[in-house]
Amino acid sequence: MSKNKKYQFEILLPHPFFQAIVFIMEVAYLYSKPRSEFGKPCKFANGETTVLHSILPTKDYDKDYIDKKSCEVCISTIPSMSESYVNTENVATKNSSIFHTEGGWPKDVDMTEQTDLARFRKKAEKDESYLSAVRKLAPIAERCMKQNYTSDLYQHYFEKDNLFDHCSEPPSAKGLAVFRDPSNVKRSATSIDWHPEISSSKIAVSYSIMKFQDERLNSPNLPTSSYIWDITNSNKPCIELTPQSPLCCLRFNPKSTDILVGGCYNGLITCFDLRKPDATTGSCAPTETSIAETSHHDPVNDVHWISSKTGHQCVSVSTDGKMMWWDTRKLNEPLDSLILYNDTNHGGVNVGGCSLEYNSEAGPTKYLVGTELGTVVSVNLRNRKVNNGVSMSDDALGKKHLGPIYCIRRNPIHNKFFMTIGDWTAKIWNEDLKSPIISTRYHESYLTGGCWSPVRAGVFYTIDAIGSLNVWDFNHRQNDSVLTYNVGRVPLTSISAQGNPQVTSNLLAVGDEDGTVSLLELCKSLSLSQKDEKANILNTFERETRKEKNLEAREREFKRSVTSQNQDVIVENEDDAEGDAIIQDIEERFRKLLANETDEKSEEPSNMMNFNKD
Repeated sequence: MSKNKKYQFEILLPHPFFQAIVFIMEVAYLYSKPRSEFGKPCKFANGETTVLHSILPTKDYDKDYIDKKSCEVCISTIPSMSESYVNTENVATKNSSIFHTEGGWPKDVDMTEQTDLARFRKKAEKDESYLSAVRKLAPIAERCMKQNYTSDLYQHYFEKDNLFDHCSEPPSAKGLAVFRDPSNVKRSATSIDWHPEISSSKIAVSYSIMKFQDERLNSPNLPTSSYIWDITNSNKPCIELTPQSPLCCLRFNPKSTDILVGGCYNGLITCFDLRKPDATTGSCAPTETSIAETSHHDPVNDVHWISSKTGHQCVSVSTDGKMMWWDTRKLNEPLDSLILYNDTNHGGVNVGGCSLEYNSEAGPTKYLVGTELGTVVSVNLRNRKVNNGVSMSDDALGKKHLGPIYCIRRNPIHNKFFMTIGDWTAKIWNEDLKSPIISTRYHESYLTGGCWSPVRAGVFYTIDAIGSLNVWDFNHRQNDSVLTYNVGRVPLTSISAQGNPQVTSNLLAVGDEDGTVSLLELCKSLSLSQKDEKANILNTFERETRKEKNLEAREREFKRSVTSQNQDVIVENEDDAEGDAIIQDIEERFRKLLANETDEKSEEPSNMMNFNKD
């Protein structure tokens, strides 16, 4: 039996102008099979491949179609995802106290009557159960007391030998907390001061707008408050300070830690006493404020407590070019004042002070002032008779800063050396020289502040205008910083490190232009002193000092030789001038002689004529 099988194919081709065209192609194949084999199961076997029909390509129909441009499609098996940021809600915390009262006494015993309490104690001490309990507990308590005497559970072993090395731990820092200005107007955190007691967790932050002629200064709702924060609670400041004008600087009194002094934007000096808060609001108003007529006429850039018998004296500096000494108990007028000049011998121009440094260990009468011109003014009140006690650093190009000095700090361990920060560099100085001994490389952005490490002699920190914190370690290397930590995208304005050479701490506070203070924790390699670091840093500073002294001596000799040469030239010129004067005198005398001779010759013929007539 044979069977004819037909296959039909439909091809749909899209056409831009006409409807779809259908092509029908039939393929017929004839095969035969006996009737008896119908219904049997199929058996498949491999065979040769045969071509049933082949359609060769042709170009006859190309004129009926238009070529379509190629299109590339990228397909990815990775699922698409979106990135989003979610902030958790702020949890407002509040400190509350619990009052514990004495209790547990029987009802028939009045705990306010001492006689009833004594009678009950005597009765309880005679009880057999009490005596047996004391006999059982006494040996146990005695054994525990002996164990405490034998070994100290809180003793630290190998404190002096356990010194960290740079190779063991790379420098690092991490953020712990953020303190934001509660006011609605964005203000800069102009200064940060830690509480003098290391056990305390408070910092004083002053807020102000330091940009000249800023539009926010004209706002009637400009906030003037500054705050004292507790680093354990970043949600709300613990104390609010309400001065008449925004504070540009704020300092704790090292002797009386409840007293603070601040310098205002309008030039006034204010004093606060935290023991006298307002009864209704809880804020702290100034207890004393200076008078505008006797105060600074520009914003007070810096203020420091000074060593005195009473512990209430301070010194301030401003861009009006004045230093003023005050007694915070009576701020009607300053105790003393000093005008800063760029030329101590001949007066010169009045220069403004941008930063101030005072350290009683370096000398109770010594002060350092960073000026707007990039120079350093050293003030020693003991030498008040000589140039009013003021000496100016060298203002030659390359030795001074190219802009205002925003920070000047003495080394807390080697007080003879100090650091200045201005323009794009930080410079290390010796107070005996008028030029810096060490200068860092130029940073990419403008430097706005810095401070020394209170524990390590060779470590200091700098902040810049792009929100970066740079850590320098001269014990490791001097050509570059060892750590650059990005605090934020806002320019940084203030920095302060907690601790002193006697007590170590690894906390660092940094403020920015928006009023945000970031609390950072430093690693142990930056917060613990290294082995022989103090001696190594001192040798480095002394070596650079000797080098700078040699350069200054060579420069003086060169200037002396140039001066002597100029004097020789002047003497030669004077001799030439005298010779010219003598020659000129001789020429004039010669002309007079010639004139006389000509006159005599002209008179001789007339005399002869008279003689002949006679």
